[in-house]
Amino acid sequence: MTAGKDPSGEQLAENRRAALRLVPVSRETGDRLAAYVDLLARWRKTTNLIAGSTFPSVWTRHIADSAQLLALAPTARRWIDMGSGAGFPGLVIAIQLADIPGAVVHCIESDQRKCAFLREAVRATGAAATIHSARVEAIDVASFGAVDAVTARAFAPLPLTLKLARTWIERGAVGVFPRGESAKDQVAALPEATAYAIEVLPSLVDARSAILRVRQS
Repeated sequence: MTAGKDPSGEQLAENRRAALRLVPVSRETGDRLAAYVDLLARWRKTTNLIAGSTFPSVWTRHIADSAQLLALAPTARRWIDMGSGAGFPGLVIAIQLADIPGAVVHCIESDQRKCAFLREAVRATGAAATIHSARVEAIDVASFGAVDAVTARAFAPLPLTLKLARTWIERGAVGVFPRGESAKDQVAALPEATAYAIEVLPSLVDARSAILRVRQS
């Protein structure tokens, strides 16, 4: 495919099939995710949501990579997503939880344009999400009430990610953090690693990558 050229419908359809083989979802959820991808395709032309080079593989690289996280906290209904960006993983998880009573993903994002996109995506998909236009550091933690899980993807170095998530983890939430190929090295270099119970779990999407599941030690 020529650099800068949009992927064909068949390319996206093939990538969608590959993603849903990796992380199967219901037909209704699949339709919601497709509406989200369609919206992402339109908005990315004017808003810096994801790199253009990754869009042909948006279903595997972004959708499935995010969707796999729900199974790592299967009973969690109230999520925090720090630095949601274009909605990975928070909006994808919110779409998966769309029909679950009481479910909500609080997507925290400081970029106003990305927040506008996220709000439109919630409207178009019926995702169980609330968008907060703020920096994570400025959030009133108590305002969210009980939280079951906290996540972040491509957000910050691991020490800062855990520092910002600590309040929720200390209150019983599980942290679910994709950390790429260097996950084990990141954990080994973590000064306060003993303060947490950290599992390094394989990614379903990329065998070289790993996901950290973090609980209070």
